[in-house]
Amino acid sequence: MSRILYSVIILLLAVTFLTSCSGKNNVNKDMTEVAGQVKPPVEISIGKETELLLKDLEENGDYVNSREYPSLIRASIVHDELNGNNLVIDLRSPQKYTAGHIRGAVSKRIEDLPGYFESGIKPFEYDKIILVCDDGQLSGYATSLLRLKGYGNVFAMRWGMSSWNKMYADKGWLAGLSGRYESMLDTTTASKPMAKGMPDLNTGLTTGSEVADARFEKVFDNGSENIFVTADEVFKNPSGYFIINLDRKDKYEDGHIPGAVRYKPDATLSFTDEMATIPSDRTVVVYCGTGHNSAFATAFLRLMGYDARTLKYGNNSFMYNRMEEKRNTLSWLPFDMSDVNNFETVK
Repeated sequence: MSRILYSVIILLLAVTFLTSCSGKNNVNKDMTEVAGQVKPPVEISIGKETELLLKDLEENGDYVNSREYPSLIRASIVHDELNGNNLVIDLRSPQKYTAGHIRGAVSKRIEDLPGYFESGIKPFEYDKIILVCDDGQLSGYATSLLRLKGYGNVFAMRWGMSSWNKMYADKGWLAGLSGRYESMLDTTTASKPMAKGMPDLNTGLTTGSEVADARFEKVFDNGSENIFVTADEVFKNPSGYFIINLDRKDKYEDGHIPGAVRYKPDATLSFTDEMATIPSDRTVVVYCGTGHNSAFATAFLRLMGYDARTLKYGNNSFMYNRMEEKRNTLSWLPFDMSDVNNFETVK
């Protein structure tokens, strides 16, 4: 029995047990008393196509629950292995690529990746395929999708070209650091909504592999459109989004975006009853300390039909000073010059 179906069965058994064992003085807290009667919780709605997709992903390696998730690699390793059996794919604009890129890197748009992997190269002839972008978030997003498709040797370069040398860092990560919203941080715990269901996929297809192919094609075809959201946009109207925080509990409690709901980084994508608490009718913003993990999670949520965005630069974009102050006590990972190398590029 698959882990996904198992979790749903366990949830249903738990509801049945609580219903049958509750007496006059032991009413299930998740049930609502209406006109003297107990109203059962809303049934979780998971469409047939969603079940097929989840089962197909699990049968192909269950990447989101593996030790390889998220698949990040440091610039120093990429540099040291430039003469090895690796392929570097640059996802930046052609103009940026032409102005300077990692030696041997090829330029591709994110929407071109499926065709390139299927007919342009033989992916598994390489030890590693490394995706590179400006800051590591677009490459993380694309790496997540490719890993979910079964390409287990794909990695995203952490921090993107900002970690390659200072010229890129000045225009990228260093320019994105800010503490301007630290005074607006919330320390109260926001509860998860009641689990209701997951988005309907409506591909009209009947097998898991067919549904998966259709969903991957759609997500890749959208390219980088609406993947990112900035701290300015979110803090201007936090209630306009359903905000998911992927930090540890102590970090979340020390200060988070107002209204953000914390989901455990290693559990949100593991069980359907967790994902079913994420509203399918709202724009979802996912964020973490650096934006790397949230980019991987955003790719999975978009594949499942959610309107999900990842916060550009993560916590670094709105509470950077606080992260520096509590770097050691809370193990924050603020970007700084120690993450920047002095590697050459070619034109």
